[in-house]
Amino acid sequence: MQVQVRGRNMEVTNALKEYVQKRVSKLEKYLDGIAEAQVTLTVEKGSHRVEVTIPINSMLLRGEETTQDMYASIDLVVEKLEKQIRKYKGKLFKRLGKAAAEGAGEAAAPVNQAPENGPQVVRTKRFAIKPMPVDEAILQMNLLGHSFFVFTNAETEQVNVLYRRKDGNYGLIEPEV
Repeated sequence: MQVQVRGRNMEVTNALKEYVQKRVSKLEKYLDGIAEAQVTLTVEKGSHRVEVTIPINSMLLRGEETTQDMYASIDLVVEKLEKQIRKYKGKLFKRLGKAAAEGAGEAAAPVNQAPENGPQVVRTKRFAIKPMPVDEAILQMNLLGHSFFVFTNAETEQVNVLYRRKDGNYGLIEPEV
């Protein structure tokens, strides 16, 4: 597995990079086909945040942890990802199979500037939208840990938004033609 380690507001030392690679590489024992992982280490006001994104077949596995110690954050995020993999491993292979099509991950775009008078767009993301059934979109949203997910509905071939409701169920927004 190729592990890309980046640092924000900090210098990534060789020891830290080796530790990240050692810990994240252990996830390979749970799932075959993990080719790469992107790890971002961030230090902000004394807190150490670790974000890990791993593309698996057509899905994205993502975890984030923040503590006062970088090594503890790394350990916690790897534990979180292990739990996610164990929880969803059966569902992934039942629904997608091992020969699932390749998916595209998220890519951050430049930040847009807005007038200082009101709310501003502080982050813009661009990502490929692939056709999928609603149940696969639910799985993908849960793997990412998001409260909403934008996808192309395989049945209607239209862009839909799936969201988690306060009662724990899901809502689906479909465009009216």
